[in-house]
Amino acid sequence: MASTVWKGYISFGLISVPIRLFVAARETHISFNQIHQVCGSRIKQQTYCPTCNRVVERSELVKGYPVDKENYVIVSSEEMKSLEAQSSETMEILQFVKLPDVDPLYYQTSYFTVAEDPGRKAYSLIHKGMQDLKLGAIAKITLHQREQIVMIRPFEKGLVLHTLYYPEEIRAVAEYDNQPEVETQKAEVELAEQFMKQLTAEFHPEKLKDEYTSRVEQLIESKQGHAETPGKLPKKKLAPVIDLMEALRKSMGQASPSSPAPKPEKDEKKPPQRVTAKKKKAVG
Repeated sequence: MASTVWKGYISFGLISVPIRLFVAARETHISFNQIHQVCGSRIKQQTYCPTCNRVVERSELVKGYPVDKENYVIVSSEEMKSLEAQSSETMEILQFVKLPDVDPLYYQTSYFTVAEDPGRKAYSLIHKGMQDLKLGAIAKITLHQREQIVMIRPFEKGLVLHTLYYPEEIRAVAEYDNQPEVETQKAEVELAEQFMKQLTAEFHPEKLKDEYTSRVEQLIESKQGHAETPGKLPKKKLAPVIDLMEALRKSMGQASPSSPAPKPEKDEKKPPQRVTAKKKKAVG
């Protein structure tokens, strides 16, 4: 049974819907332990105090904010708890937005929301309305001792919630922002678009496989005598592109044919606001 991450209410005007949050997606990978090569024992990591010259228990630890290299302001768990906002128990919808208006760059972590029995009808009402209007809802919630902005949107049978990065958390990267504009010919663009259409198909996530993890699993099984050792994959040699048009034509010849999808309607999206160096100084 899935663990509840948060329990509280979605507040929509005078309507309060009791819900629970569950993690919607979690990265999976094969993890390894640190082993002492000499004896084959697993290494244990300990919390060590260099001043007291001893290992300390977790119960002895408190939070400290560094004010310089050697001094810290100590803050207790009770003091942090007293600062929690109303959003620790109630998630109030601040506004509704058109879904394409929020760039995916802002999306952070995804959660499923599940209504408690008394709020199922109100939950269904909100879900149906947002689905018909293709809207998302911006709200505030306190998760993991931090108040966060979230996007709530309809997905299949219910509402999913995405925590959003604040604008100051979207990095400004000079190398990205200062890329020079390169002039392209109309014929080159048309040929590139033709190649893109040739590769366009419906999205089927079940067809996407983690081949690296499968090869790691095979390696582990081979060391136990249950499978053959996976062979080393040859590296793809990439030749420098001299004639862009010729490279595109060859690419189209190698691509697997697929029925081109209809052109999506153009949505005028505002680019995500990122904090520039000047803005960061003001924030700090």
